[in-house]
Amino acid sequence: MPDILLYVAASALYAALAFYFWRTRWAAAAPGRMRAWERAAILAPLALHGWLLFRALMLPSELRFGFGMALSVMLWFGVLIYLVESIFFNLDGMQPLVLPFAALAVPLPALFPGLAGISAYAASLGFRLHVFLAMAAYSVFTIAILHALLMSLVERRLHRAHRGPQTHDPTQPLAGPWASLPPLLTLERILFQLIGIAFALLTLTLATGSIFSESLFGQPLRFDHKTLFAIVSWLTFAALLAGRRWYGWRGRTALRWTLAGFVLLLLAYVGSRFVIEVVLHRG
Repeated sequence: MPDILLYVAASALYAALAFYFWRTRWAAAAPGRMRAWERAAILAPLALHGWLLFRALMLPSELRFGFGMALSVMLWFGVLIYLVESIFFNLDGMQPLVLPFAALAVPLPALFPGLAGISAYAASLGFRLHVFLAMAAYSVFTIAILHALLMSLVERRLHRAHRGPQTHDPTQPLAGPWASLPPLLTLERILFQLIGIAFALLTLTLATGSIFSESLFGQPLRFDHKTLFAIVSWLTFAALLAGRRWYGWRGRTALRWTLAGFVLLLLAYVGSRFVIEVVLHRG
């Protein structure tokens, strides 16, 4: 079967599951944990997606890693992290947030493979470790952003419930898919745990990038736009974690800082590669 059909199949499976979870969780407002067969159903496109990424990254002699591949790897990791996380926390209702992005990301490496292969040094273990850490950091931050979005939706519904007519049970102000979610404070704790893990991965990414740059270019950091955005993103998340620890930042303040740091991180590689490959048509 041609690769493009495999990409389409994985994307269609993600999209079908996103529609299923939207109908059964959000539209039908049916709370509850994922069933075993539903979890297995998500594993099917995840496994196919992972196989396609493995073939694209590990098998060819010439490595191409454009913005399409970066986004595809990010969302593959993101779905995997969500599945693991959902074992320990009842996060039913996040599927319609995660799966559509995965469906869009799957075919991107086929549509935008990158205009030029990355040179021979990319085959080194150090470079692959650096790329793996970077994509892991991107992925955990992606799940953190979706957590923050979910928290924002829950918070708005709580405010509406408290402002509306008191016809609901005050001990259970949320209905439908929201009713099965952990309390808002628990979601917030999970969010900052994710940000802490992602921040550690981003720190390792910058450290390995510095080592790799020194061995290749003779200087620990090349101050181009990618490095600048990555460092500013690191400083943003460091400020957020410090503000959380010492000033108790939470709610919309935490959401704004999380979103700002994530946008800067996207601009560091994905955004710059998009401009180079699609807008400027350069490798």
